[in-house]
Amino acid sequence: MAQIVRFHETGGPEVLRVEALEIGDPGPDEVRLRHVAVGLNFADIYFRTGLYPAPLPSGLGTEAAGIVESVGKNVTNVAVGDRVTYTGAYNTLGAYSTERLISAAPLIKLPDAITCETAAAMTMRGLTSAYLMRRIYDFKEGDVILLHAAAGGVGLIVSQWAKLLGLTVIGTVSSEAKAEIARAHGCDHTINYSLEDVATRVRELTGGVGVSVVFDSVGKTTFDASLDSLKRRGLMVCVGTASGPIAPLNPQVLAMKGSLYLTRPALADYISDPVEKAALAQELFDHVGAGRIKIEVNQQYALQDAAHAHRELESRNTTGSSIFVI
Repeated sequence: MAQIVRFHETGGPEVLRVEALEIGDPGPDEVRLRHVAVGLNFADIYFRTGLYPAPLPSGLGTEAAGIVESVGKNVTNVAVGDRVTYTGAYNTLGAYSTERLISAAPLIKLPDAITCETAAAMTMRGLTSAYLMRRIYDFKEGDVILLHAAAGGVGLIVSQWAKLLGLTVIGTVSSEAKAEIARAHGCDHTINYSLEDVATRVRELTGGVGVSVVFDSVGKTTFDASLDSLKRRGLMVCVGTASGPIAPLNPQVLAMKGSLYLTRPALADYISDPVEKAALAQELFDHVGAGRIKIEVNQQYALQDAAHAHRELESRNTTGSSIFVI
């Protein structure tokens, strides 16, 4: 019997339950996967609260890594015994489990240099960082970016990747401890948003010019400051809403603030093409395998502690990546 975390109603962390379920055999195009580690992401909270609707009762989690135990008909991209990782959205929902049936399509084979624990901590964050660094904007050496939640899982990867591209990184954090972590991973400057006005400090650091790109995963509480931190014709990239949804925006505001660009990308649209997905994954794995990008797994939990893990994540008590170890 597999152990799986599910919720029968939306709400706070208390709605999460650990249940025993019989998994069965894989059907056509499916595999049976034994998990070694499962990723914890803010998107999991969106599913749990109903911001991302799912039929109830529902499993939770969209990212994990493990070992293929059996394969169904027509599966050719992986074989029994392969170590694999995956991430997605609705197509991979149910990762909080010891084992599961899953379509073979989203599975990515792991190179020897990447452990399952590292993969579970970085597949979603790493592929997100990969498209942000390699697909969103034509970066030039010397460009300056503003990175919110710089000590978070995506933030630490983006900071390191940005330095490989020769960028200057200004990162926002909520404490001096997080500022130290961000600086250790490539941030040239940090701004404690609890103590400083972000846009004012950005203008000071850039000689009044502003930054080329803002990566904002916080949303409601940082959106205005993000726009005010951009240089003329800069790009605002909304990559999350950890503090709540962004209020409706009159496009005229973008013109008044310097003919700004605004985008709200989703990982799914950058990995839907298998060729592009493989290219982004290969570049990510190469950087991590060679030690150019280090993945910080700073919190580990048991599946039985899913509610506690969600409370920790929501209260912003975590840094780097968090995983469940099976």
